[in-house]
Amino acid sequence: MNSFNIISRRSFLARTAGSTAALAALTNVPIVLQRALADGSIGLVGPGGKVKKLLFIFLRGANDGLNNVLPYGDPAYNTTNRPTMRINPDAGADWAAAGPALFPESGKINSVYGPTAFNAATQEYYGGLALGNGFAGLHPALKFLAPVYNAGDLAVLHRVGYPKQSRSHFDSQNYWESGAPRNDLVKDGVLYRAMVESGLTTTNALTGVSFQDSLPLLLRGSKAAMTNLTDTSRYDLLGIPNDAAGGAKADAFLRAANRIQFTDKRNRDLLAQQYQNLSNTLQLFADLKPQFTANYVDADVTDGDEPYSLFPTTNATNGSFQKNASANKYVVPTDSYGFFQRLKNAAVILNKSDAIVAGTQIDGWDLHSNAGAATGSHANLLRRVGWAMYALRKYFLQNGDKCGWDDVAVVTLSEFGRTTIENNDRGTDHAEASVMYVAGGSVKGFRAAANGQASRSGVFGADPADPASVRWQTGQTGSMFGVESRYLKRAIDYRSVLGKLIRDHLGATASQMDRIIPRYNAPTEMLKTGGVQAADKTAVMGEPDFI
Repeated sequence: MNSFNIISRRSFLARTAGSTAALAALTNVPIVLQRALADGSIGLVGPGGKVKKLLFIFLRGANDGLNNVLPYGDPAYNTTNRPTMRINPDAGADWAAAGPALFPESGKINSVYGPTAFNAATQEYYGGLALGNGFAGLHPALKFLAPVYNAGDLAVLHRVGYPKQSRSHFDSQNYWESGAPRNDLVKDGVLYRAMVESGLTTTNALTGVSFQDSLPLLLRGSKAAMTNLTDTSRYDLLGIPNDAAGGAKADAFLRAANRIQFTDKRNRDLLAQQYQNLSNTLQLFADLKPQFTANYVDADVTDGDEPYSLFPTTNATNGSFQKNASANKYVVPTDSYGFFQRLKNAAVILNKSDAIVAGTQIDGWDLHSNAGAATGSHANLLRRVGWAMYALRKYFLQNGDKCGWDDVAVVTLSEFGRTTIENNDRGTDHAEASVMYVAGGSVKGFRAAANGQASRSGVFGADPADPASVRWQTGQTGSMFGVESRYLKRAIDYRSVLGKLIRDHLGATASQMDRIIPRYNAPTEMLKTGGVQAADKTAVMGEPDFI
């Protein structure tokens, strides 16, 4: 952490409080200094020497929320509406019991299922897993969410959307990433604006980083440069290899560029700072190369089998395949290795650098045909999500440098959900509300009572204990058909989820929130307290109490 930034943000305003002349002088402060005087505590080192950070995973193509968190308490979730896609609840579970999520461990004999159940395969169980709230189940491909949920570190947020939902992938992804639904004039990203508000974008080499094909709108804007990498092993400048000789050549280039004499103009100091940040970033990624290539392994025996690699990038590191030489011992699909490399990169950069936000994406969720049920295309995508959350928890529990598990929040996003009724091609079409997951050591999720049941659920939007104004309505005219008689109706605005994370986790102030998420405090939006949103007269719960 830059000491100048800490001193200025924490003491400068206090020293000049009450002085109108001093406050007026702020209007003439150069942009670098203005940003250093930002409000809030985004990016500041906390009492334990760690920094609160955020890791995002965008599920591009529209994740079918009704095939993630299964509404077994609603009779409209049936084979009439979903003839090939409905997943039967696990027959061995007590669905009325209030308690932890069901976690069937392969490699062990599980008495709930009988003496031979799950004694061989890593992923061969096909019934919906009880979430312990008497209403909802979890897709079996998401089974590795269960240990995270049972530890109290996962919030499951169902029926998430925004007013007047667009069913265009392009438009809706933009609205999620800009934080401004139905506003095409906002061209920068919500997490970009949070980083600008941190005051660190001109002093830190890294604040926001993505690992994917191109920089997402989430981190795009014109006032500061965020970083995107497709491959950390090929991070270079002007095609110069990132080795000792190449590094020396790149450094010489940057030094020479900084020595060029220009006419004094506004923001020249900002340009020079960007050159310096680029030079620092080159060295940082060179230094972290061993971390990006390391094989991190679960400290515990996983799934009753053996310790698994947390970020599988080869067949040999995928579950216990190497030991068992059987395809059903893979913990993730073999076509997901690129994603897990990018996910590892995001985890490492948050843990080992000053970056505050990092993330990546999973493509392929636009399943208009042959989506599958307990197995198939959608299940294979969900296996990535389930293991990603499990792996990130274990990584940050075992490797807490600049941030540990208590300091990280992991959030999933997806532009909209899918139709309640399955189409004729055994898939689903564009619809409305879907599901978000938020994980982290500071998440207020499931809590067990002394009797082993639940004193608190980690499920929002699919829980009988939800506020009456947004409680799930069952039947053919209920929540599953609440929009245009065919789409799942929202109960949570995604901006309330992001706003809660940005303010109560990252450390933005209430005054910053309207600059980070437009109209966040506007009473007609109901994003904080909940109520009926003016745009389309839909009731939402406001900020869920998850962190």
